[in-house]
Parts: sequence; C-alpha cells; structure tokens
Amino acid sequence: MVEVLVAIVGLVLIALIVWWFFGKHQAQAGKAVIEGDHQVATVVVNGGYSPSTVVLKKGVSGSVKFEMRDSTACLSHIVFEQLGLNKDLTKQPTTTVEIPTDQAGEFNFACGMDMFHGKVIVK
Repeated sequence: MVEVLVAIVGLVLIALIVWWFFGKHQAQAGKAVIEGDHQVATVVVNGGYSPSTVVLKKGVSGSVKFEMRDSTACLSHIVFEQLGLNKDLTKQPTTTVEIPTDQAGEFNFACGMDMFHGKVIVK
C-alpha cells in the first residue's frame, strides 16, 4: 500500500514539474495609460516582472516605469539589449525607461543575469 501511495505522489509531482516548465502559461499583457500626448506603463519588479508584457500605442511617446519591490541581485538591473540600455533599479523606487514608439515592434528586456524576461510591444 505504501509503495502505491509513493508512486502516485511521485507521478503527480512529475506531472506538476512538466506542466510548470513545458506548459503554455498565458500572461496577460499590461496596457499603458495615455495622459495627454504621453503614455506610461508600469511594471512591478517583485520576484519577476508583473506584467511581463506591456503594450504601447504606436506614434504616441511612451515610457515604462519599473517599480522596484525586490532586493534580489538578479533583478537589480533592467537590460534592453535592442535599445542599448542597462539601468540600475536600486537607485530609486521607480525607474523610467523611454521607449521609441515611432515604429511598430517588440523590445525585449531581461534582468541583469538574463533569468527573468519581459517585452514591450509597440503596435
């Protein structure tokens, strides 16, 4: 009886691990708030990025504010490789990154160790 119970628990744990790493997880994209002629989106940095995807409207100047709520060394920097940006998020509670919105496209960002990822979509 104990062997059967251990086997069932083991199979359940294996299924959860497979789902966690290989399952499709839908992340809801955050949208920017337009204030006059500028749009701003906020990403909370706390054990990752929430939301991990932000949508900006093409043609309206835009920025993304990163609110630092986690002191993890990995998340202390935000890197936009396509924009050539590497900003330290620990210098102030909120760090603003200006995003070019003149053309539609995607700008990927990651933590300093490239373990956590997100993107800004301009459309």
